[in-house]
Amino acid sequence: MKIVVMCGVGVGTSAILKVNAERALERLDIEASVVATDAAGVHAAAADAQVILTSSELVGVIGKTNADVIVINNYFDVDELTSKLNVALGS
Repeated sequence: MKIVVMCGVGVGTSAILKVNAERALERLDIEASVVATDAAGVHAAAADAQVILTSSELVGVIGKTNADVIVINNYFDVDELTSKLNVALGS
């Protein structure tokens, strides 16, 4: 399973989201590859992804995708990530 985390520039914010998404997946006992990217690279990075995590401001950048797009309100909130990933992944 592949999960893409996206922020505007792909440096700090997506790195924080990546670490917290990995923590949430660990809580759910789900193995997945989590990849951080910026808005410009999301199409290539998410071509084979099952889930894209991003903010509401960047959803429009994603465009057409087969992945589930999950809006994260607080990138630091592992509980929010765990809850939303649990719903999306059906575990």
